[in-house]
Order: sequence, then structure tokens, then C-alpha cells
Amino acid sequence: MSIRFLIWALLLLTPLPLAAQAPADTAATRLARAEADVRAVDRALDLRLDDDRRDALRERIIAARVAATAATADLAEQLALVDARLAGLGPAGAAEADDLRLQRQRLARQHTALDSGVKRGRLLGVEAQQLADELDQGVAERFNQTITARSPSPIAPGFWIAVVQSLPRDVRRAEGYVGSGLTAIAREGANATPWPALLGLLAALAIAGPGRSAALRFGRRFLIEDAPGHRVRRSAAALWRVLVGTLAPFLAVVLLTAGLRWAGLLPAGWDAITDALTVATTYACFASAVIAALLMRGQPSWRVAPIADDVAAELRPYGWLLAAIAFVSYMLEALNTAIGTSAAAQGATHVAEIILHLALLAGALLALGRLRANRAEEDEAAPARTGLGAVALLAWLLALATLLALLLGFLGFALFVMQLIGWSVVLASATYLLMAAADDMAVTLFTRDSTLGRAISRGLGLRGAVIDQFGVLLSGVSRLTLGLFALGLFFVPFGAGGGIATLVARLGLLAQGVQVGGIAVSPGAIVRGVAVLFIGLALVRAFRRWLEEKYLPATDLDGSARNSVGLVARYVGIALAVIWSLASLGIGVERIALLLSALSVGIGFGLQAITSNFVSGLILLAERPIKIGDWIRVGTDEGDVKRISVRSTEIALADHSTLIVPNSELITKSVLNKTLAGPLGRIQIQFAVPLEVDADRVSAIVAEAFAAEPAVLDDPKSAVFIDSIADGRIFFNCFAHVASPRAAYGARSAILTVLLRRFRDEDIDIGTVPQRMELVGRPPDPIPG
Repeated sequence: MSIRFLIWALLLLTPLPLAAQAPADTAATRLARAEADVRAVDRALDLRLDDDRRDALRERIIAARVAATAATADLAEQLALVDARLAGLGPAGAAEADDLRLQRQRLARQHTALDSGVKRGRLLGVEAQQLADELDQGVAERFNQTITARSPSPIAPGFWIAVVQSLPRDVRRAEGYVGSGLTAIAREGANATPWPALLGLLAALAIAGPGRSAALRFGRRFLIEDAPGHRVRRSAAALWRVLVGTLAPFLAVVLLTAGLRWAGLLPAGWDAITDALTVATTYACFASAVIAALLMRGQPSWRVAPIADDVAAELRPYGWLLAAIAFVSYMLEALNTAIGTSAAAQGATHVAEIILHLALLAGALLALGRLRANRAEEDEAAPARTGLGAVALLAWLLALATLLALLLGFLGFALFVMQLIGWSVVLASATYLLMAAADDMAVTLFTRDSTLGRAISRGLGLRGAVIDQFGVLLSGVSRLTLGLFALGLFFVPFGAGGGIATLVARLGLLAQGVQVGGIAVSPGAIVRGVAVLFIGLALVRAFRRWLEEKYLPATDLDGSARNSVGLVARYVGIALAVIWSLASLGIGVERIALLLSALSVGIGFGLQAITSNFVSGLILLAERPIKIGDWIRVGTDEGDVKRISVRSTEIALADHSTLIVPNSELITKSVLNKTLAGPLGRIQIQFAVPLEVDADRVSAIVAEAFAAEPAVLDDPKSAVFIDSIADGRIFFNCFAHVASPRAAYGARSAILTVLLRRFRDEDIDIGTVPQRMELVGRPPDPIPG
């Protein structure tokens, strides 16, 4: 990646001051529009509201708050620019020029208007939040009323007596609803043609049948031939199955209803039922497709979840039953609402839905229990899965609580629990598939052995481990995001979440960020800061490569000095990149200085050693008493200096181990540097010969041994000295020099080998001085006879 490209990317990512100079009326207009929405919602709350109207108002007020927050942020940026220009003008003087005075007055008026707009926007955001809380409180109250409402028990005769008594009127209402629709069809369809309805039916059948099968075969063939890696193929096949299994029925129902409507066979009074049919069909097919993709009963090799074949085969029918019950429940609720059936009839349908859900849940739990018992009999040593057992126990407790609530007449609570369990199964299955797909995509694409990973490694010069770590981090962030989104969707179908639009609006409000210490922290700002940091580090890496490969080799500096310059440039560049990244987040230098002053307290108490090593590292890099390549001794250890960083120094010992020494030890304690003054190494050999041996001959033998060794240098010249004469022996002290201290040990060993051989040939004794021990004392007393 070229430096020019990095600079252009950085300029695009860095917030430009020109963006803050947008016209003030744009933000003011958006703020006025948001204020109008807030006032409209406030007036609407004075009236009686139904559920649909309340949901629409909630979405409107959240959207207004998002708009007000964004407009306030824009006005605050413009206000900061105006304040900066006023500060640049300085204090007003008595003899100020006319143009400066006019400019100051204009900026003062802009400051007043912008400051008023910012305050108004913040107040508007508070009002919008209060109205949203009021709407949420109303929804919560209605939800609590629904689940706590009590009706006669279904086992009491009064419950069914009321159903029978209201049955004639409910039948007449149903007949009237159907009759009015048929009358409208007869009236509007007298001159209509049935061809659109027939075409819509044929298209629906083609999409739901052959079209769906063809799409599944096409996706499987594509994944087998072109998808990278088995894991990606497996998760992509599951998602494709869900997508096709959901979209195909949805399109079929839409085409069928469109054909009926164009043929005049669908009256306007049945629109609510038609919409409910579309929603119920789509959700039921989505639930069935999700469970089928999770189980993969017919294709175990493509299964994402670690589910056994017998478990998948046993549970698959319950997925169909769950989808069918969800479809029937939704359509019954829609029919009751459209026809206007009595409360007794609605209670009876609720009882039927609860019983169906209970039967389905009990059947699935019994099937799982039977499978677990069979598995335990086959493999007694297999450990029990406590997690699955806890989930099964919780499901049984919920089923018993639902049955008890049904018998006591709490139909709303019982139906809510059963529907919540069904929705939890569908939502958990879909979330698991999405998480598995996100994990498979991240760890497959961003790995050192993948095509993308090799391209990133070559283009940015990153190590393979960094790419692998990025893939794992991306997988974790993606799965966490999916988990939070699923958690937000948990209560949406039951009216407690306000619908998808409200959830999206709340996410948009979160994207605006939160204020922390006067700094707006938002996902976009964090992404921008990370991107700027990444590009800054890439620029530092490119500059350091140019410095080490181009510039420093053209200088007269040795390798150690080049290393010092490279390290200093690296750490200075990293510091500048971090400051640049913080500046992109809106954190100024004064805040960074405040942070550093706060950290200085911690440095004074708990980071003294780290600070001392850091400062010592800088001293080593600057004064260079120890350089890379020096042969030093620290305590009893000696070796080559291989690396000097700002915290520690690495020394390679003779046994191929590495000694890591804190830099403060090298500054505050004594260190023997054998190559500081020069790179030469010295050989010293000491021995003694008897006094009667010719000393000149011994000196000549030693000189010849020095001269015969290739490692011994001619300059400085080797020397042979008689150190002393004592105890009947002549003591010699001999010196020679080699090119490096690293060569001294081997050269000394070779010279000693030659000397031993020559002295043996010359019959020269270099042994130790003979010792004689005498015992002096009184002789022992004679032994008495």
C-alpha cells in the first residue's frame, strides 16, 4: 500500500472542518421539524389511543428525538467554530478597526442564535425522551393488564355456558362478515375477468413448489463449486435454506392475493384477513425453515449444530407442528378482531391455542427425555449434559405454570408464556445460525492461509498471527452484536418492544452516541478513530521501513546506532498516531495532557519500575554505553547483546538461552563491556615449569603456538612473560589477541592443545609443584608388656 493512498484515505476519514460549516438553516430546519413532531405527539396523547396508533406515535417520537439529537450536534459544531473565530479576534479594543468590529458583531449574533438552537435542541431531546417514556409506560401497563387479567376457569361450567350463549351471535357476525364480502365480490366481479386470479394462483404454485426446489438446488450447487471452505459452505447452505424457505411462500401469497385483488375477488373488507394471512404464512414458513436448517435431518454432513442424527429425526416433526400452531393462532386472532367475536369466543380460542402449545411442548420434552434415556443406556460412562437438563427442567416448570394459570383462568398469562417459548425457540435457532455463519466467515476469510489473508499480509506487511487475531476479534464482535439484536427482538412480537421500526429507531438513536465528559462517543466515531489509528500505524510502518532500508544505510552510523534511531522513530510515530486517533474522536491535546497528569499519580505510586526501565532505555539508546553486538557481563552471566528496547535488553548466552535484563539494571549497576573500547578479544595462558628447564625454549614454543593459530592477530603482537620464580618453578603469563571476545575461548583451547603436545614431546613438565607432608611431634609411649 503506497503512502499516497494512505494519506488520501486518512483525509477522507478525518472529519473536515468544512463539514462543520454547513448552513445553519439546515440544522435549524431539522430541529424545527423535530419540534413539530414532538408537539404533535404531545397533543395526540390527550386523546384515546388504540394499539396501532400508540405504536405509530412511539416510532414518531423516537425518530424526532434522533433528528433533534443530530441537529443539536451539528449546531454545537458550528457554535464551536464561531467561538474559535471570536477567540481568534481577541478582546475588543477601543480603537478597533471598523471591519473587525462588524465581523465581531456578526459573529456575536451567530453565537447567540446557535447557542439558543443548541439549548432548544437539548430541551427538545429531553421532552421527546419523556414522551417516549410515557408511551412505554402505557404499553407496559396494558401488557400487565393483559397477562394479569383473570376470566372464569375453563374447567368451570360458567366458562362454557358463556361460550354457548354467545355462539349464535358470533355465528351471525361471522356470517355477516363473510356475506358482506361475498356481496362485494358479486357486485365488483360482475364485469371482471378471473384470469388475473388464475395467473396469480399458477404463479404462487410455481414459486412455492418447483421454484423453491430449484432455488435450493442452485444454492447447493453454487456452494459446492465456489464457496471457500467447508465451514462457510455449511453455514451458507443453512442461511440459504432459511431465505428460500421464507421468501418463496411470502412471494406466493403476495402473488395470489394480488391476482385475487386484480380480478375483483378480494373485497376491501377482507384486507385485514389478507394481511394477516401474509404475515402468518411468512412467519410459519420462517419458523419451519429455521428449524429445518438447524436440524438438517436429510443432510447430516451439512448440519451446523452438533446435533445427533436420531435427535434431528425425532425433533423435525415438532418444527412443522410449531409452524402450524403459530399460523393457526395468528389467523384466529385476526379473525376474532375482524369479525368482532365476543369475549367468551375469544377466551375459547385462547384456551384452544394454549392446549395446542402445551401438547406440543410436552411432546417435544418427552421425546428429548426418551432420547436422553436411550443414550444413557447405550453409553453409561458418557457424562450428563447438565445444561440441556437444566433447560428441559425449566421448560417443564413453565409448562406446569402455564397449566396452573390455565386452570385458574389467567388465560392471557398462559398464552403469553406459550407464545414466548415458541418465539424463543425460533429466535434462538435463527440467532445460532447467524452467529455460526458470522464466525465461519470471519475465521475463514481472515486467516493467514486464505487468499484474502495473504493479500492483506503482502499489502500491509502484517504478520499471520495478527490476521488470525483480527478474524477471531471480528467473529466475537459480530456474534455479540447479533446477540444484543436478538435480545432486543425478544419481546417485540408481544407489543413490549414497540415493533421493528421502533427498535431500528432506537438503534439509530444509539448510533448518535452518548456524551462522556463533553465528548460524543458513538459507534461511528469509534470506527473512525480505529481506522485513523490503523492508517497512522501503517504510515509509521512505511516510514520506518524507508528509514531503515533507504536512509540509514546511506549514513555512516553503525548497526547499533541505526537500531537506536529506528526504535526512537517507531515510538515517536506510534505516539503521534495515537494522538491523531484521539483527535479524530474529538479529544484535544489539553484533554490528553489532563489524562497524562492523572496517570502521573499512578506512575508515582505503582509504575515506578516501569518508568525507571523506560527512562533507562532512552538513556541507553541516546548515550549508547551498551550497543547491539557488544559482549558484556552482567553479574556472573556474559554474552552478546541482541536487542535493546525501551524496557529491557536481551543478551544471548553461550548455552543459547536469552537473558532479559531490565534497563535500569544496566544503568544503576556495574556492567563489564568487553567490546566498548574495541572489538578485540584477549587470550591469557598461565603455567609453570621446573627451574632447570630452558626458559627461552619455553618462550619460543609458546610464540610458535601463537603464530600457528589462525585466530591470533599479528597486531597487537602476542607476548610471553615470566611472571615470577617461586618454589623451584618458573611461572609464565602469556597474552595474545583475537578479532572478537567470542573467538577467544576456541582459540585458547586450540593453543593449549598445541602446547600440551609440544611440552610432552620436549619432555617439559608443566605439572604442579610436588608437595611433601611431614608429621612432627612426640613419639608414642611404649605399650606396657
